[in-house]
Amino acid sequence: MKISLITVTYNSCITLKDTIDSVRRQGLIDLEYIVVDGGSADGTVELLKESSDVVTRWISEPDKGIYDGLNKGLVMTTGDIIGIIHADDVLASSDTLKSIISVYDANAFDLLYADLMYISADNPDKVIRYWKSGLFEFQKLRKGWMPPHPTVYFSRDVLNRVGFFDTSYTIAADYDWMLRCLCLANLKVAYLPQVTVKMRLGGASNRSLKNLIKKSYEDYRAIKKHRIGGVRTLFYKNFSKLGQFVRKAKAQ
Repeated sequence: MKISLITVTYNSCITLKDTIDSVRRQGLIDLEYIVVDGGSADGTVELLKESSDVVTRWISEPDKGIYDGLNKGLVMTTGDIIGIIHADDVLASSDTLKSIISVYDANAFDLLYADLMYISADNPDKVIRYWKSGLFEFQKLRKGWMPPHPTVYFSRDVLNRVGFFDTSYTIAADYDWMLRCLCLANLKVAYLPQVTVKMRLGGASNRSLKNLIKKSYEDYRAIKKHRIGGVRTLFYKNFSKLGQFVRKAKAQ
């Protein structure tokens, strides 16, 4: 089984190096690693040229944002299973992808997700939040539940059924895309109860109050579009994350 892994980046050369190194540590597996750069001018292209031992394909050209970049990456994939690792994130251990392959070999999932750890941007050893996903139940979607999208791996059949990210969303296209997946009939979902991604705090959705408001608006739009609730669902989605700060102590 081949895994296709996508990273989208723009002027993030320093953290991208850590991301690439975490992929390099995965060892001998059938891996296709694709990096889509938005036309960086910070040494990213030079780094990609030096990383040909692990980066299978890469492009560097202007795009219309992260979701446009992800769609470009999806078009380039040829693997059976597809995942995303962002340029500020790292795979949690050298066995992360092997664990995902093992679950697939035993369960042939359509979509897999796991747990995620938020770490300090300045101190990667400092845990800020610990997102323990738990088992999937469709009714949880109405309570704002959603697995952390950086931990999600999905089959090519799911991509063919669901399609690409909707770029009319500028912050919450991942939430919309996940809802499209999880609302599919007969979707075989697997939960891997371990941390597969360490994510630096400071993503686009929480960089400013303006972005938080915009994300809430786009989340609500996706909730109504997929008919899984309303304002209460949005409320649950936002405030259910408070428990992640409590769980961080157990994760350290």
